[in-house]
Amino acid sequence: MVFDDLEFGPYDAAEEKARLAFELYEDGKMSQALDELETALEINPASSSLHFNKALTLDAMGRFGDAIGEYEAALQLAPEDMEILNSLAVDYTRTSQYDLAIVTFEHLQELDCGFEPCYCNRIITYTEMGLHDMAEQMFYLAQQVKPDCALCFYNIGNSLFARGQYRRALRCWIRTAELEPTHPQIHYRIAQAYWSDGDIENSRKHFLEELRGNPGDIDVIFDFGLFLLETGDVEPAKEKFNRILEINPDFAPALFYLGEIAFNNRDYERAVELYNQASERDRTLQGPCYRLAQYALMTGRKIEAGAYLISELKLTLEDAGTLVSMGSMFIEIDDPANAMHCLMRAIELDGVNADAYYYLGVVSALRDDYRNASEFFAHAQDLRGDHVPTLRDSASVCLAMGRLADAAAKIKKALTLDPADPLLKKISRKIALARLKQRATSLLRPR
Repeated sequence: MVFDDLEFGPYDAAEEKARLAFELYEDGKMSQALDELETALEINPASSSLHFNKALTLDAMGRFGDAIGEYEAALQLAPEDMEILNSLAVDYTRTSQYDLAIVTFEHLQELDCGFEPCYCNRIITYTEMGLHDMAEQMFYLAQQVKPDCALCFYNIGNSLFARGQYRRALRCWIRTAELEPTHPQIHYRIAQAYWSDGDIENSRKHFLEELRGNPGDIDVIFDFGLFLLETGDVEPAKEKFNRILEINPDFAPALFYLGEIAFNNRDYERAVELYNQASERDRTLQGPCYRLAQYALMTGRKIEAGAYLISELKLTLEDAGTLVSMGSMFIEIDDPANAMHCLMRAIELDGVNADAYYYLGVVSALRDDYRNASEFFAHAQDLRGDHVPTLRDSASVCLAMGRLADAAAKIKKALTLDPADPLLKKISRKIALARLKQRATSLLRPR
């Protein structure tokens, strides 16, 4: 409830400012509304309603930290105001102050156990904390008070989606749409659930439904573009990314994916141009420097590739596959330290990534650390026993360590998988020669 219940008494000037602020707020003129409210508070600083409405305006501007200060000021003047407490707890969640949010919601519950928002909004808090069992508990408590709350179904849907329970999430979001057809981005969320569950046609249907109602929503357009790319509809995806740039020319992810389309079409000059534009607009965006490093390696520019890889490595990378790929590129440019860093991080993220263990073995072998190389290759083989490069390089390491029987067994298996490979044949001959020398040496030893 915005700008209601104003009780100014004799403060007519403050009341007039507050009402003007309300009109500006309704017209979307947040900065001007904020100015009027600040003037009103100079006249009447003891009004909890003015502090509350200023906080709401700051929320609308995305200034959640500043809004918290105003909610707290309002709360000092009206310590048990349920709306103030609820809004404050919501902003604590928005700013990741989860402990404060939980304490505030629990205080609301103590004041009035029938106040449904204290359960509904706590679903979000527990979901963001990863405490999904508690999120479900809040959902069921909210249901006892208000069984047809569209927001509750929406919030618990987010929790279920985060856990990969896409069909349950879908049922919740469909229920939200039934209860509140105009709920923000509800068809977008339904589209995401169908997409994640592999139902392409229904996903497409709900993306289009969302865009009919919100044709300028960049988040939806962007995700729909990714959806179209994944389904092979490259030209429509390209159109979506270009549409985003019409709305916001500085939206770096759209530039990046247009670069991806150009890269896959081998239009490298255009791809490089787009990757550079994306990187210039958002230095924290993951991907552009990685792709520029790949292209630099393709064209033999190792020093430039290294600089791009270092830039990418400075970002917070959470994709094991990308880190493994970067590790292999660092190996190619003779930078084993950064290769090891990437590959160990990949193992932290994905402990069963066979490629990561394989390349760790390669790095260790290049450093003549054959013991660790052998262990890494063994891990890779346990995860993927028929990978010829692992068998080949493991055989070479065993040969270097003098473990000739192991080397022979590994190269034999590799040759059964790829009998025409000339490198395997060469290594096999080396192992055979080493075994022959070993036998000859043993015969010459005195008995």
